[in-house]
Amino acid sequence: MGKKIFNEDRYVNPYTDFGFKKLFGTEMNKDLLLSFINSLLHGKEKIKSLTYLNTEHLGISEADRRAVFDVYCENEREEKILVEMQRGEQQFFKDRSLYYSTFPIQEQGKKGSWDCQLKAVYVIGILNFTFDHKHDTYYHHEVQLTDRKTQEVFYDKLTFIYLEMPKFNKQENELSNMFDKWLFVLRNLTRLMEKPAALQERVFTKLFKAAEIAKFTKEEYDRYEESLKVYRDWQNTIATAEHKALERGLKRGLEQGLEQGLKQGLERGLEQGLEQGFEQGEQHKAKMIARQMKSNGIPTNIIAQCTGLDANEIEQL
Repeated sequence: MGKKIFNEDRYVNPYTDFGFKKLFGTEMNKDLLLSFINSLLHGKEKIKSLTYLNTEHLGISEADRRAVFDVYCENEREEKILVEMQRGEQQFFKDRSLYYSTFPIQEQGKKGSWDCQLKAVYVIGILNFTFDHKHDTYYHHEVQLTDRKTQEVFYDKLTFIYLEMPKFNKQENELSNMFDKWLFVLRNLTRLMEKPAALQERVFTKLFKAAEIAKFTKEEYDRYEESLKVYRDWQNTIATAEHKALERGLKRGLEQGLEQGLKQGLERGLEQGLEQGFEQGEQHKAKMIARQMKSNGIPTNIIAQCTGLDANEIEQL
């Protein structure tokens, strides 16, 4: 019996554990990972080959894996590359990246006499959230140890690369290099129904074939559905937390606004009441004086000058 396809998307979601591993974490698709990593380096160096390494000794707990999925590999120069897919904002995610980087550094240590020379370590974070809110269009962060005075790189063997995917909004006709094309694929894969014409390279033809859900085996499809459920649960958890935070903020704002509004209203009401009361008191006093002057036979024009009442009001007294 064949598998039943209930998923409406044509291509796998790369932000799921299964999707990320399917595209970048298998020997069969190793050339996809190689192409992606080389596109990040912008021609500074060209990695020719990669070897997958075991991530179990990196000290990452099962709880962490619900938020970050790692591919750990080594190039032909024995340099270590750790690729992290972070699907939701994590508290202290920079600290986590630094913590992860210490494992491929420490494992290079050798017993006995050793000169402490290290191979380079790269930590690549594909982030499905934004952490830099000062620069709306700056989404490709490359971080190294730098001398603050000279602004020169102090140590070039430890590099952190962060990609803020929500900030990447280029359209197909704006893709000018492999870096743009890879980010476009990661950003839009689940929304596409066919391979875009701009992605003519062979590596993308292979990627779209590997990502096509209809070609999954039943076991692959079941694993993907479970992974997609975890991803959606995570998204719902984040959305619920944000909604509750917004509700609490609105409630506090309304309470403060109501309190301030009542206070201001009472102050204005009291002020207006005093003003109106004073005016009415003065008016009543003026009429009493005018009535007394009128009974004493004083002319209307004189009464009007003394009390401020007009002639009609005086005549009616």
